[in-house]
Amino acid sequence: MRKGMILQHEMQGLVLDGGGDTMMKSIIFHVTTAACLGSSSSDTGKGQSKLSSNKVTHGFHLVEGRSGHDMEDYHVAEYRYENDHELGLFAIYDGHLGDSVANYLKANLFNNILKEPLFWLDPEEAIKNAYSSTNKYILENSKQLGPGGSTAVTAIVVDGKDMWIANIGDSRAVVCERGTANQLTVDHEPHTTNERKRIEKQGGFVSTFPGDVPRVNGQLAVARAFGDQSLKAHLSSEPDIKHIQINSNVEFVILASDGLWKVMKNQEAVNLVKSTKDPQTAAKRLTSEALDRMSKDDISCIVIRFRC
Repeated sequence: MRKGMILQHEMQGLVLDGGGDTMMKSIIFHVTTAACLGSSSSDTGKGQSKLSSNKVTHGFHLVEGRSGHDMEDYHVAEYRYENDHELGLFAIYDGHLGDSVANYLKANLFNNILKEPLFWLDPEEAIKNAYSSTNKYILENSKQLGPGGSTAVTAIVVDGKDMWIANIGDSRAVVCERGTANQLTVDHEPHTTNERKRIEKQGGFVSTFPGDVPRVNGQLAVARAFGDQSLKAHLSSEPDIKHIQINSNVEFVILASDGLWKVMKNQEAVNLVKSTKDPQTAAKRLTSEALDRMSKDDISCIVIRFRC
């Protein structure tokens, strides 16, 4: 997240991979290379579901930004078999003030969601609980993880039939239904009425100084995020969540960091993808177009196609 924090100190601490408490008994189908769970100057790959009768395919492409610091975006794109269901797990984590929190989320957030006792009965409540407990852990371990934070957009596809989308921050999910773009997530920007009221009620403020972008306490350009120890009293980690039934009208979904959405409208992105059946090629088209439009932020895209 290039626009993220106004930095007043250097990033400290080490990256925790946090994978020790994973569900070892799960059957995990890694349909992409190991790079699928990492970050680099350029990451790309694709895969598909193996067991569901309703076929799901995906492709991803990530490009490092042009603002002079290392890549801070991470993504997840994988399939797991849990409780007699095939799950497609997709996410983009857009870090700021370093990549430690985004890296931690990559390794842990989906595990935390699936470990919630309510997941198969009430997925929405389970996702909310996992977002909250994960953020609590990040804040409690800020000495190791550092002072930074991350936005998140996550998608859980169940048997190719149902999809649960959640987000905090300004990474976005957009679905194409019969050729029309429909935004599934909420951009949590500080200047919006509800977010500003919440921030001010909690003792914070929203300011465009320095610069011209509204920021929480003049520092962070999103109102909800994981981490950010110095702003924890004024930020929220509660996600907006939407459930989508995947019927014949639903063609594909785009998950992307704000490096794409700052230079491209939702319908423009959908129009670029519509004519490209291969989801990896479609993701590349989106990142290439964003670069052509002079996006300087990290650009991360996942395209998920259904019944193709």
